[in-house]
Amino acid sequence: MSKTPLARAVALATLGASMTLPSLAQADFIGDSKATLELRNFYMNRDLRDTTAAQQSKREEWAQGFILKAESGFTEGTVGFGLDAYAGLGLKLDSSDERAGTGLLPNSFGNEGPDEYSELSGAVKARISKTVGKVGGLMPKLPIVSSGDSRLLPQVFTGGMITSQEIDGLTLNGGQLREVNQRASTDRVDITASNVGGESDRYNFAGGDYKFNGGNTTVGLWYGELEDIYDQKLYNLIHVQPIGDWKLGGNLAYFDSQDNGRKLGGNLDNDLTSINLWAGIGAHTFRVGYQKVGGDNAFPFLTETDPYIVNYIQILDFTRKDEKSWQARYDVNFASYGIPGLTAFVRYVTGDGFDGVGGASGKEWERNVDISYIIQEGPLKNLGVRWRNAMVRSNASIGDLDENRLIVSYTIPLM
Repeated sequence: MSKTPLARAVALATLGASMTLPSLAQADFIGDSKATLELRNFYMNRDLRDTTAAQQSKREEWAQGFILKAESGFTEGTVGFGLDAYAGLGLKLDSSDERAGTGLLPNSFGNEGPDEYSELSGAVKARISKTVGKVGGLMPKLPIVSSGDSRLLPQVFTGGMITSQEIDGLTLNGGQLREVNQRASTDRVDITASNVGGESDRYNFAGGDYKFNGGNTTVGLWYGELEDIYDQKLYNLIHVQPIGDWKLGGNLAYFDSQDNGRKLGGNLDNDLTSINLWAGIGAHTFRVGYQKVGGDNAFPFLTETDPYIVNYIQILDFTRKDEKSWQARYDVNFASYGIPGLTAFVRYVTGDGFDGVGGASGKEWERNVDISYIIQEGPLKNLGVRWRNAMVRSNASIGDLDENRLIVSYTIPLM
């Protein structure tokens, strides 16, 4: 007999709590374990301003997510073993055929989809010294591949990876991803890339970064290969420099991408430069960014991941062929004004140089306002509220649109 949505949510919490049982053996395995259950309530409204009466005029849905993440410690011995687990449940609170397709639920315009969806994955891990290997469900957060988490449930890959920190300041990573469970899906499928055709069952990656100069400077070198579609090299330099009360910093990333193997995505030759500079003092941080797409194609990156580029923002990514884009951003942390937990930023990005609809000279811009508040103490500690507002104006295929997202989240430590 299938479980009700409420029963499934309770089962998620029970799974995490059960990991505290002493029958799981070694003290480190238990003592270093941690588990959380996040309740994520997500409302999204995207007003499609360019549509006609015969087309969808907006996307508007409301959903509730339950996200359980549990990580054990390692057993004792030269080789330590452990387990990680993830479970997710999404419930539809409001949708319709006319308003579907926000990416919160497994549906599309014309079909509001199921009332619920769920997913489960786990990973076996082993540790030798300061090197850890994992096989199973993965959510990598690396410059060359970063699992997306901007909707109701996160993106989960299936594969294996190794992380090594045997040398002080040096972190090395490598692995292979075989399948992906996208954010609004319960199926594991082959891996695809934005701006590129084809699909593959192997994404190989390797690289790392080295911190020196007292941790103020980081250099990184990465390689990724979506087999038979493209390969990509990333060169990265980050530097932070305190000067008096100011903290200055910069992040330079350069990508070089080429077609690979059987060229299932066609001929590909692309380079992208991303520059992010910032200056912070007290509660205030000022940022400017520049991004330039070169070569014969748009910039390729794994579908629904978060690429390591400055102008990948709420809606647009400014990665069209020949596109150049600039960003200005201002952040404020209200803790300095007696309201800890309250943060906000406003951001504006403008891009041009690409081909617009009908051969017009391409131009587009996006403006974001983002306000977050997380309760710091009391019975509702860790309850967070976030409002994300965006406005896009573009003469490319996306057209003009306005968007609001309201996210209420509550994270419960289970152990």
